[in-house]
Amino acid sequence: MEITSVWAVFIAASITAIATGLGALPFLFVKDISKRWLGYGNSLAAGLMLGASLGLMVEGATLDNVEQPILRLIIGMVLGLVLVVVAHKFLEQRGDDFSIGNVQGADAISMLLIVGVMTVHSFAEGIGVGVSYGDGNSFGVLISTAIAIQNIPEGLAISLVLIPKGTSVWRAAGWSVFSSVPQPLMAVPAFLFVLAFRPYLPVGLGLAAGAMIWMVFNELIPDALKDISRKAVYTTMISAVIAMLALQFILSA
Repeated sequence: MEITSVWAVFIAASITAIATGLGALPFLFVKDISKRWLGYGNSLAAGLMLGASLGLMVEGATLDNVEQPILRLIIGMVLGLVLVVVAHKFLEQRGDDFSIGNVQGADAISMLLIVGVMTVHSFAEGIGVGVSYGDGNSFGVLISTAIAIQNIPEGLAISLVLIPKGTSVWRAAGWSVFSSVPQPLMAVPAFLFVLAFRPYLPVGLGLAAGAMIWMVFNELIPDALKDISRKAVYTTMISAVIAMLALQFILSA
């Protein structure tokens, strides 16, 4: 295995991680976030995450050269659901004692969960980058580019949750990039041991999808419904789902 190939995989995966931070940049031009816009922001974040989850599920269920990919995907989704519920209960037990910076209690728990769930998501994407380079450099570049572009709205989803709760734009960008750090960390070993990693990719994709779907329906939608009407929430969310799926379709075409 050529050292240059390993570095190429690491650099490509690092670029996908950095791209996530670009999702926070629109907030440089938004100075005042009202309750109404907070509701739309949570709805948009819910739609982006749900669209990403659906994309992961399709990818996991249709992965080539893997035995019973749908079963592995389902196992991963159940694991993702269990892990995020257990984590949420553990954090809730700490209650108001839990804090991130100046944010305490439920808001801090929500912030940690969104970053944590998206970080889990990035493990699967990192393996995907490494596996794709195992099939050839041209295919690896294509997949890395697609994931980098897709990471921007995922960074936006993270920022839509963090910034209204008091996180600065640059900190939100930093947390967004942090959530994607597993991509370069997992890409290299997946590239080196592509045959060993490929069978577990549907499990990883399912785990990330299950965790994100829980976040959408347990955290983001209820928060959005506090600030805007049900019609506005679901219209915004479904529009974001369609946009995210369209982006994934264009990138995979």
